[in-house]
Amino acid sequence: MAASPYETAVRAFEALSPKDQAKLLMEISGRVRSRELSSKQRNILELQGLGKEVWEGVDAQEYVRNERASWDG
Repeated sequence: MAASPYETAVRAFEALSPKDQAKLLMEISGRVRSRELSSKQRNILELQGLGKEVWEGVDAQEYVRNERASWDG
């Protein structure tokens, strides 16, 4: 029966010098970390609707008018 890719990798790892094993571990952990970070990226649309209760009962046009009026001092 043929060895699995995992078993082959373990055997190849064990054949390396301790220095090369450490180097390989750092390389692999960096790649895994990078993959995890990229998979955790969020979509801006997930924020849709957050804080909407703050704006309940506020007339948007009136709010904008007041904001613009405050710019002039």
